Amino acid sequence: MDRLSIRTLLPEFLFLLILPFPLLAEGAYSITEELDVRAAMRDGIELVSDVYRPDAQGEFPVLLQRTPYNRKGGVGTARELASHGYIVVVQDTRGRYASEGQFYPFRHETEDGYDTVEWAAGLPGSNGDVGMYGGSYVGATQMLAAIGKPPHLAAIFPYVTAAEYYDGWTYQSGALMQWFADSWTTGLAKDTLQRMVHSEARPGEWVLRLPVDGYQVLDPPPMEKVAPYLRDWVIHETDDSYWKPWKIWEHYPELTVKGLHGGGWHDIFLKGSIKNYVGLRAQAKTEEAQLAQRLLIGPWAHAATSPEGKIGDITFGKQAVLDMTETILDWSDYSLKGVSNEFADDTPVRIFIMGENVWRDEREFPLQRQQLTRYYLHSQDGANSIEGDGNLSPNPPSTEKPDVFEYDPANPVRTIGGRLCCGNDVLPPGPFDQRPNESRADILVFSTPPLTSDVEVTGFIKLELYAATSAVDTDFTAMLVDVEPSGYARFLTDGIVRARYRNSTQKADPVTPGTVYRYEVDLWATSNVFKKGHQIRLYVSSSNFPRFNRNLNTGERIAGSTGILKAVQRVYHDPEHPSALVLPIIPR
Repeated sequence: MDRLSIRTLLPEFLFLLILPFPLLAEGAYSITEELDVRAAMRDGIELVSDVYRPDAQGEFPVLLQRTPYNRKGGVGTARELASHGYIVVVQDTRGRYASEGQFYPFRHETEDGYDTVEWAAGLPGSNGDVGMYGGSYVGATQMLAAIGKPPHLAAIFPYVTAAEYYDGWTYQSGALMQWFADSWTTGLAKDTLQRMVHSEARPGEWVLRLPVDGYQVLDPPPMEKVAPYLRDWVIHETDDSYWKPWKIWEHYPELTVKGLHGGGWHDIFLKGSIKNYVGLRAQAKTEEAQLAQRLLIGPWAHAATSPEGKIGDITFGKQAVLDMTETILDWSDYSLKGVSNEFADDTPVRIFIMGENVWRDEREFPLQRQQLTRYYLHSQDGANSIEGDGNLSPNPPSTEKPDVFEYDPANPVRTIGGRLCCGNDVLPPGPFDQRPNESRADILVFSTPPLTSDVEVTGFIKLELYAATSAVDTDFTAMLVDVEPSGYARFLTDGIVRARYRNSTQKADPVTPGTVYRYEVDLWATSNVFKKGHQIRLYVSSSNFPRFNRNLNTGERIAGSTGILKAVQRVYHDPEHPSALVLPIIPR
């Protein structure tokens, strides 16, 4: 994908902020618009769409977007796409804005997606080929439609979305992704609450009440009716049958759809974006479908990027920003019209290498030439805080005493940037300086000496951790940062493991207090060049709140639990317990 246009990422999928995409050169067609077009689903519920089409004779491919964030937010993009020879359909999903029915995330998207794709394929002027585009939940509507296998769905462009909706969407290694679950639900609830209050308004009855100043005004429904799914997510904290209908990855071998999978190194759904590409590239039903998968990963978070390429408090440069409309067009031209453009070459992966801030095309992910290298944890007097003597080294540990810290759920380590969504005005996502947390005694800090040459880390990262706790359950967290000579500690990636789900997220396996267990902390992936003079740094702790819910150390399930216990944590690094950060080093 050597000619992929990288300009401006203005994500249409954000529920709180919907911005227009920059316009391309004027398309070849003037357009017509059909607004408030209704389509009946198999159960009789009618969903509402706006249809934009070239004002010309002939047949055209269809581009479909199904969104819970108000179809009116996609007008600018839809018009631009239509002017380049596509029939564009933008639809409110079930129970959202103008569409009928009750909204419940994921529940109806496979059937509604199938029915809408087939309806759109039959629109006047359609050539029968349908593509879909959009990110976040709008990416989920694509993946869930795809597993329904509608015959006319030919291509998808899901970006910053997941491969399932338990791990990597609602939970991570057994810990609830609380900030996302709470803030996203708040955003969704606004439209739902408005609809419900409107339907329940009874001014003709309320006006009879006395005293006059006791007029009811509104009758807001209880929140469990506005967003019952939030309660369900918390109740179903294990990977049980509730989540099974929405596991996209179980359906890879059935799919024949072409896919461009977009992700961001700082995005909350990065794991799923990569998994969808890797899984379909290897397992899609036909060789044609396997070869038609593409992966695009920038330095992006789940938020809009400035024109200068600023994400968090780092400016990656104008080369880091993506012209989304042009990318949709280029992908659609390739996948639906057979145009031989940048997507037709033999490098299906394009990744942004942070640190050097350049794009690179690759033939696979993870990279075959990676060298998995263990950086072992060490300390003599203790790694607590930046004042400790924790260090990382390729040399295995000798006899060393464990590092000890106290984790108090009432005083958790606070989240500073990283992989977040949503409520960006309260807790912004992306790379931020982590130094404000480095003075805490409940954070173990392990660093390499200043590097004598550049070191590239690209691929999946994990921490092999040997640890014990005084509690019956707890969490262990890890974070990788790039430390500049000035001391600035830039977030790269993080992870967590809930002790009782260390072996499986399908069933709790309690720990015995004081017993040493081996934990594998999944830090997902990144691509970064640690420049000469920089340091590779790892933080180990037991909380990252509110990104993840606090483990209260009681062993109780999340729902209804309020009791809090402190826990004494021991992290081991000795010959019998060689705790190590495993990094995919790319030879340079």
